Amino acid sequence: MAAMPYYLTDFWLLTGLFAMAAALGAIGLNILSGTTGQLSLGHAFFLAVGAYGYMFFSGESGRSGTHDVNGLGLPPTVALVLAVLFAGVVGGIFSPISGRLRGMYLGIATLALVFIGEHVMINAHSVTGGYNGRAAEPMEFFGFTLSERDPDELKVLGVEFGAYERLWYLALVLLVIGIVVAKNLLRGRPGRALGAVRDSEIAAAVMGVPVARYRSMAFVVSSMYAGLAGVLLALIFGRVIPEYFGLALSIDYLAMIVIGGLGSVGGAVAGAVFVTVLPQLFAHYAASLPLVVASGGDGVGPTEAARYLYGAAIVLVLLFAPGGLAGLARRRPRAPKPSARVPARSWSRFRSRSQEPQGAVS
Repeated sequence: MAAMPYYLTDFWLLTGLFAMAAALGAIGLNILSGTTGQLSLGHAFFLAVGAYGYMFFSGESGRSGTHDVNGLGLPPTVALVLAVLFAGVVGGIFSPISGRLRGMYLGIATLALVFIGEHVMINAHSVTGGYNGRAAEPMEFFGFTLSERDPDELKVLGVEFGAYERLWYLALVLLVIGIVVAKNLLRGRPGRALGAVRDSEIAAAVMGVPVARYRSMAFVVSSMYAGLAGVLLALIFGRVIPEYFGLALSIDYLAMIVIGGLGSVGGAVAGAVFVTVLPQLFAHYAASLPLVVASGGDGVGPTEAARYLYGAAIVLVLLFAPGGLAGLARRRPRAPKPSARVPARSWSRFRSRSQEPQGAVS
């Protein structure tokens, strides 16, 4: 993964960046829906909170498109942390509702967040920039900017490092941190408590698990992962518009965790790669694929074709592989371990000792 920027073209680098951003969001949704069993259709809303939060915290007040926007002008690294925390706070505000609702009713409540978010993103011009969106400030570390706006060219081993190459390492570091944190969370006591809440809230409460607290914690953690994914998307796009964070994005994230495997961190990453890379491949090779036309043409476009395909994949997973890609990996037959054999010399000594006449018992 670390060496890929030296070999991949811009298309594959951009595809990989989208996949890593999606993987972060999918890990968060899997903690909420896969591990805790809370259905959420509002994941796109929390990605938008993270993206616009980063732009507000890091951006300067001024003109953006057709609207005047406000910003705090904080350092980008500080803005990233604050945006993730802000997404968690917004998730915490909604968590009491998630603690009272179950199943389909919770899904409908979270779905309302998407429509509320779209209304706010379009009308809160001073923060979001309205329909035309708002530009994202490039990430900087000690004066080193992760953007093509950097006037200083950077070459490493003869390879020119532009925005995609630089963002690749940022996304990779964030993804590794996200995976490690999620695995430690799920393997520890919180993960066992969340699993108990998913299986039976009554039984979990009898065992002393504070159900409402853990349901709220899962929502906050999931929102923070989504906020981090939103910040990364803002950095990749360079400019964010409300159209990015619609209901279709929330459905895509549900597809990621179902195809990858509910409750599995690795499955969430695999599902995110599958759902994210597929439309990019269709768009890139549309001229060579039957029944698929380029974007804007008359017929089935790359995005629609990809959704048909992973829609069918969801049906197949639910019917034949409920554990998703992670379950298939666990079911893969492994080579049997060689049985331990007793050396011949040791066996002969054991036989000779066992055949020695025992003394008479008086």
